[in-house]
Amino acid sequence: MAYIGLKRTWVRWTTWEYLPMWVSNLPVAGFYLWFAMRARHPLFFSAANPAIPLGGAMGESKFDILERLPASILPKMVLAKAGMPLDAVKNALLEAGLSFPFIAKPDVGERGFLVKKITSEETLQAHLARYPVDFILQEWIDLPFEASVLFTLFPGHKSRFEITSVCVKEFLQVTGDGQRNLRALILSNPRAAFQLERLELEHPERMEVVPEADEVVRLGAIGNHCLGTKFVNGNHLINKSLCDSFESICRQIDGIHYGRFDLKCADAEALQKGNVKVMELNGVLGEPAHVYDPSVGALRAYREFWRHWRLIFEVSQANRKRGVEVATWQEGREQVRQYFAYKKQLG
Repeated sequence: MAYIGLKRTWVRWTTWEYLPMWVSNLPVAGFYLWFAMRARHPLFFSAANPAIPLGGAMGESKFDILERLPASILPKMVLAKAGMPLDAVKNALLEAGLSFPFIAKPDVGERGFLVKKITSEETLQAHLARYPVDFILQEWIDLPFEASVLFTLFPGHKSRFEITSVCVKEFLQVTGDGQRNLRALILSNPRAAFQLERLELEHPERMEVVPEADEVVRLGAIGNHCLGTKFVNGNHLINKSLCDSFESICRQIDGIHYGRFDLKCADAEALQKGNVKVMELNGVLGEPAHVYDPSVGALRAYREFWRHWRLIFEVSQANRKRGVEVATWQEGREQVRQYFAYKKQLG
């Protein structure tokens, strides 16, 4: 086990994809500071998405954002307010046509924080009781193709629209050999090994099972990088069809000019046609997720981050010229204070 621990430590500190955020984001912080100086305002990015507090940088309500999207691309969902009686939650689920299983995720959160697949009333009750905050209860979308699509829509009726990142998500899995148990298979897979402690807590009964030869064992249901999902560069899917489909969607969303859809669909063809279900729409901190493809590398990743901060700057400046106000220091400070108070409440 000591060898495995050393191996994981080596991978974490020598592979850009796994570097701690405070390390990997140091150059990105420099990009932000450069554009903040050019804009002469530290919160310049808030003007990019005037419909979202701070443009979607921190502490925004995901439910409020989703309600702005066209109904045709939304899954069924309800907002379970903190302290809401279980009977009231069940009634809301019934009215929305939601049944088990479904996804519960905090209305304020990021990177898979407290996202859980809910399979029973008992699981729902325990989850809501343990974390006394607002939760989005969202339809479980049983579609095989999960992706992220990052767009920029410049202000104006016939303005420029771009899709600048497509990331396809490959769920964490291992393949059996008929000899080793699941724990050993996980330890032999560098990506899965980072998730061992979490998987042992969530599924202790599976660890000693020996999968059959060539049996594929899926280890997660949530497409998040910090939960082991592999992010694959899907920018080859960007073409006129994809841009036309998503431009039609984005022009129906008032006040959001830069964002990243996290979505599911049947396949790449359905994605091209915009036949998708959107689970989340992130604002200015919606990263170009394709850069976490192991084949991209640090230098290309930082070029992409620079490019996207430049787009945020350009959209923000264009909106300011049209009369959009940048968030004040007081508004920014209050948003940050509320966010950290929320995180502290959850421990």
